[in-house]
Amino acid sequence: MNVTEIKAAVDAGKSVHWANEGYRVHRDTLGQYLITYVWNGSTIGLTDRSGRRLNGDEADFFTSVSTRGADGEQGREVRGATSEGHPDAETG
Repeated sequence: MNVTEIKAAVDAGKSVHWANEGYRVHRDTLGQYLITYVWNGSTIGLTDRSGRRLNGDEADFFTSVSTRGADGEQGREVRGATSEGHPDAETG
């Protein structure tokens, strides 16, 4: 996802993450787009100060959607992320 796609997804209320679901992309009350590690609250801006360069690789940003299976169990469906070309794609 590029900067424009990420911002549009956040503004549309989608759950956007970086690297894994522990990192959430959101917009604060000042209108700043941020990446926050949910377990300890550590936060960094989505981009550098110019607003053009992401603080992370485009390929590492993705959206996820809450789902409920036939058994009523809640799960997560990840959308928009691929591992093609990622160094860890060969593992696991």
